[in-house]
Amino acid sequence: HSMDVAIVGSGYTGLHAALQTARGGRHTVVFDAEDAGFGCSTRNGGQISTSIKPTYETLARRHGPRKACDSLKEGQRSLEWTGEFVRSERIDCDFGVVGRFHAAHNAAQFAALAKKVANQPKGLEVEAHVVPRSEQRSEIGTDAYFGGVVYAQHASIDPARYHQGLLERAQASGVTVIARCAVTGIEKDGAGFRLATTRGTAHARDVVIATDGYTGPLTPWLQRRVIPIGSYVIATEPLPEGVVAKLIPRNRIVSDTRKVVFYYRASADRRRILFGGRVSVSETDPAISGPMLHADLVKIFPGLAGARISHSWCGFVAYTFDELMHVGRHEGVWYATGYC
Repeated sequence: HSMDVAIVGSGYTGLHAALQTARGGRHTVVFDAEDAGFGCSTRNGGQISTSIKPTYETLARRHGPRKACDSLKEGQRSLEWTGEFVRSERIDCDFGVVGRFHAAHNAAQFAALAKKVANQPKGLEVEAHVVPRSEQRSEIGTDAYFGGVVYAQHASIDPARYHQGLLERAQASGVTVIARCAVTGIEKDGAGFRLATTRGTAHARDVVIATDGYTGPLTPWLQRRVIPIGSYVIATEPLPEGVVAKLIPRNRIVSDTRKVVFYYRASADRRRILFGGRVSVSETDPAISGPMLHADLVKIFPGLAGARISHSWCGFVAYTFDELMHVGRHEGVWYATGYC
């Protein structure tokens, strides 16, 4: 088989790349070792923020003020762009600009958050307001935090339905998606590349690696540059009518200031809490992470002690050593990875 573009990985990165190349008239084939979207694209917490981890100060020290500003602006644009994409493609995925309540887990963190909101770098200001502990219950039904900040533009989404919409748009644009077909080797071959797969060989002019948290020995150069980190999530069983309305009254997405963050939100029908986070330094499995996350959930919402878990799952995100995402080309092969 020969094609213009071969893409390895059918998550958000692979399908967004495929959508662009196919609509640009290139014969595009996407390969995945598992089912389409098997990885973290369908297993994440469904929260959309401005996504750049390092602060302006850190980036300015490393790269100068101009590049720092451009990087953070790119994060702000990515948030806007996702909303525009969902609307223009009419993807039915419970997308909503609900705002994020970012909670302080101690008094010092609250002071730091308040200071950060008051001193936003010029040109990078975002809509945000401070919520003191005395008013916290207007945002979240707990006394476990020390106040927090609301970022009005942050959004919530059903990650798997977003992925499904993306998959359908890609296929409608002429993309071929071959699931359960692992790419086992990539070699330079004349002007293009030869790909060995578990179902035969393929020839492509261009190759895009879109494996992110599942990057492996196929691309050793990339594998050395990303750290796969498990993202663990649980869902409660449907809760009695009115419970979720008390716990998350404004339907915000929620996160907190711990180094190992928790992130949570209500399900679209406002009957369950979806609660995610890191539960241990080393990776574990959902049978172990489930009860640990449940214990953390109950520390925040003691009233949920009797609420059972209906689902527990995990997926891998890719972290990079500088906490920034990277896009580029290595030895002729394109990649985008490390969304941290």
